[in-house]
Amino acid sequence: MFRALFIILSLSERKGVAVKDQLEALIMQMYKSGILYSEAVREFKKRFILTVLQDNHGNQCRAARQLGMHRNTLSRTIQELKIDIRGLRDGARRPPRSARPLTLEKKAAR
Repeated sequence: MFRALFIILSLSERKGVAVKDQLEALIMQMYKSGILYSEAVREFKKRFILTVLQDNHGNQCRAARQLGMHRNTLSRTIQELKIDIRGLRDGARRPPRSARPLTLEKKAAR
């Protein structure tokens, strides 16, 4: 979490003070309301990953690339954080092999 906050703060220096001020206000609000560090880290990870997944329409390979992690790590993190990605996909998925019609034509051997 600290690495992500450092990146946000570094970006805010380039984009202006507004983002840094918003982040500091959010952290203070979380601290004052008694949110534990582990809860804050979990929620940050969940929201960050969900945002990237939404931007990529649920495509985990592209999202993992943008997050700078391996797709297996992203899949495991999604499971750990109990993120439901079913609603993020466009629904245009290929049917499983068992549902596809059989094709009797085989390619000729070379």
